[in-house]
This record gives sequence, structure tokens and C-alpha cells, in this order.
Amino acid sequence: MQECFNSVMAQSYPDVEYLVIDGGSTDRTLNVIQENQSHIDYFVSEKDKGLYDAINKGIQRATGEVIGILNADDLFAHPDVLASVAKTFIDQPKIDGLYGDLNYIHPKTHKIIRTWKSGQNTFQDLKKGWMPAHPTLYLKRSLFEKNGDYALDLGTAADYELILRYFYIHKIEAVYLPVLMVNMRMGGVSNQSVMSRVSAFVNDYKALKRNKMPLAFWVLLQKKISKLSQF
Repeated sequence: MQECFNSVMAQSYPDVEYLVIDGGSTDRTLNVIQENQSHIDYFVSEKDKGLYDAINKGIQRATGEVIGILNADDLFAHPDVLASVAKTFIDQPKIDGLYGDLNYIHPKTHKIIRTWKSGQNTFQDLKKGWMPAHPTLYLKRSLFEKNGDYALDLGTAADYELILRYFYIHKIEAVYLPVLMVNMRMGGVSNQSVMSRVSAFVNDYKALKRNKMPLAFWVLLQKKISKLSQF
């Protein structure tokens, strides 16, 4: 977790509101947070309904124009990530959001295991199983007020559902930033066991059906197959 803090504090862009939402940790997490508290604008540690409930709390508390999410095990890839994000929004004021590239890395050695290059796509590409790398997604705060927060009944598919809702249903204007933005440690909740993988598949399907995606099962198969090219 300290590496995550370090990557945030190393950012060259100065106008950052840093909110830390903890789910009532009882391990050393709170000690690490307290050691870095001078760099945090807002912090709360309380029981919640899971990761996306915590994210929703952060969104509701945020006051900035643009919102991005960095999980505690993830790292900004370089010190100019947020500067690149800010410049893109300034240069293209009409866009609703942006997304970039991501590396999946070994949790200890940081060796690159998968590379996710999102590319510039449209809402039509969602029908082919495409989605942007969620940890690289930055959205204007006003979108959450208009289109809603993360759903809490879809487990790890909450980010996919929000992307479908925003990109496919509401057709937001988002651009691809061809920059490596995040190094994400492998070993997420959706990949921990066979049952978690099955659950993730089912919830992805529910997310597609909820957003009225035609041929949902075929779209989901394409989504899973497309990941093979990342290795």
C-alpha cells in the first residue's frame, strides 16, 4: 500500500484532491494511512458493502471536476500520469472522460504479465466485447450525478456495468490517451478461485442484459477471448 501512496505523491500535477476510503481495516493498513495523512485530503475508515460501496462514498465526497480511482494495490506508472490527464481535459473541454493503457504486474517482482492497450473505440465496439481498462478511466464528476454511481448488486462486474451504462446507453464522449497509466498487481477478487471466476462471468452477463446489449452471451465470449491477446 505504501507503494501506492508513493506513486500518488510523486505525481507532477499539483491540483489533486486525494481521498482515501477504507473499509474498516484491522491490519496495518490504518498505520500506513496515518503515516501518509499529511498528503491526504479526506480519509474515512468504516465498514462498507464492499469495494464499490467505498468507491461510491469517495465519489460523493469528491469536489473536483474529474474523478479517477486508484486501488490500494495499484500504482501510477510514472509521475506525469495525472498531468497528462489534466492536459487532455483542458485541451478537449467537451469530452466526458478518457482512458489509457495498463500493465498487469506480478504482486512482488513487478514483472509485467499482461499488457492492456485500450485503443480509441466507440460505443459500437462494446458489442464486440471491448471495454477500456477501468483503473485508467477518468470521468467528469457531473456524469455520476446524471447517470448514477456503481451498482452494488453485481460484485466485481460493477465497473463493467458502469462502463456499459455510460458508454453504451448514454454514449458519453471519451478519448483514448495513448499512455501507460497504471501498473496493476495481479490477483484481484474476480480471479481468486474457480467459483469467483464463475461468479464474475455470471455478473458480467447480468450487466450486459441490464443495459440491453443484444446477443449478450456472444459479446461476453468475445470479451473473454480478447484478453488472450494481452499476454
